[in-house]
Amino acid sequence: MAQSNDGSQQAGAPEGAEPHADSSSAVDVSRQPGAAGASAAGQVPPEVPPEPAPPERVPPEPAPRKSPVSRTTVAHPSGRSAAARAAAAPKPSRSARHPAVTIMSGIFTFLLFLAVGGGLMAWSAERAFYAPGPLATEKVVNIPRGAGVRDMGDILEREGVIGNALFFVAGVAGQKLVASQKGTGEGDGPKLQAGEYVFKPAQSLAGVIDTITSGKVVVHQITIPEGLTSQQVVKRLMDNELLTGTPAVPVEGSLLPETYRITRGQSRDEVLKQMAEAQRKVVAAIWAKRASDVPLRSPQELVTLASIVEKETGKDEERQRVAAVFVNRLGKKMRLQSDPTIIYGIVGGRGSLGRPISRTDISTPTAYNTYAIDGLPPGPICNPGREALAAAANPARTRDLFFVADGTGGHAFAETLNDHNKNVARWRAIEQGAATPPAPGQPAAPAPAAGN
Repeated sequence: MAQSNDGSQQAGAPEGAEPHADSSSAVDVSRQPGAAGASAAGQVPPEVPPEPAPPERVPPEPAPRKSPVSRTTVAHPSGRSAAARAAAAPKPSRSARHPAVTIMSGIFTFLLFLAVGGGLMAWSAERAFYAPGPLATEKVVNIPRGAGVRDMGDILEREGVIGNALFFVAGVAGQKLVASQKGTGEGDGPKLQAGEYVFKPAQSLAGVIDTITSGKVVVHQITIPEGLTSQQVVKRLMDNELLTGTPAVPVEGSLLPETYRITRGQSRDEVLKQMAEAQRKVVAAIWAKRASDVPLRSPQELVTLASIVEKETGKDEERQRVAAVFVNRLGKKMRLQSDPTIIYGIVGGRGSLGRPISRTDISTPTAYNTYAIDGLPPGPICNPGREALAAAANPARTRDLFFVADGTGGHAFAETLNDHNKNVARWRAIEQGAATPPAPGQPAAPAPAAGN
């Protein structure tokens, strides 16, 4: 128990307690300034709070020594530590760390991906190129002249021949590229040709391009009958919707009547040139084989005489005999007196008079009216065919000078005027519906001397 100055114990102090070893923890009041004066004055000095004790310094516990056995180590598969592995790893060379190497590596990688992607695209494109097309049934499609590759593709897609016009354009471009790389001497590769083509069901894009580049277009025919004038021939061509252009009327007699092969979009001028070339070849061949005594001085006169023969008869077996009548007349200096020359002198290339020939027509002189002029007219009156040309060059060996229609589509021939008049009378009776010709001795109506 603590005691006061008079030796008494203070309450609350533990009994037997020893003073703290640290003298700084006890406060000596007698040593405080003014402590004695306060006591002397009999005043109780103010209680000074004790200074706080500094924190007790606890020495740090020694760190436990690490035992080699307690350390946990994860072993690398190689059996080497990380430091050893780092030291043993090869260091990149200076060239590998150079920016140019990095750029080249990137470029190589890009090219590699590009090559792989391009190969896949090429494989896919090739499959599409040879895959069956969408066409269900055979179809004829016209590719007009002047159409470009894209125009052709649009037409084929619209007609259902191909599925995509762009694939067609790409396919043509690809074939051109392949041709140029192979150096096949084909220039720009496939040559797409205008025309009318037949496309088969399910025809592939490759097959469609082959068809158009082959030039095997649909071929049509046009027949020009014998005996038409050049003006009438041109009209026939103009009426054909497959052909194009408006040609000039060729020279009369310069065209060969024949059946010609034409294609859609072909020009009418081309057809006329083909006909003219055919006529020149035929006339030259026939002229070379003409009879030596035929009174014709040139191939042009041969065509003129043949044109008259052509207009006088349409029967093959009569052509040489009709030609003989005119050749015999030429030999005797007789006028030919051919009715078709009257008509041509009046209407020219229009061809048809539209009415029967009148006596006025017969007596009215024209450049072609062989009732009014001597010899042959100045030129052909139509375009004669091969048979008429051959008949004019090699007429029958007869002495006939007259002929007239016999009512059967043919003609009755005569060597004398008297026999001819009888034939004319029979023809007039047929025209009038009489069963028998006029009685003998009854004058027959006048009729053309050579024919009608």
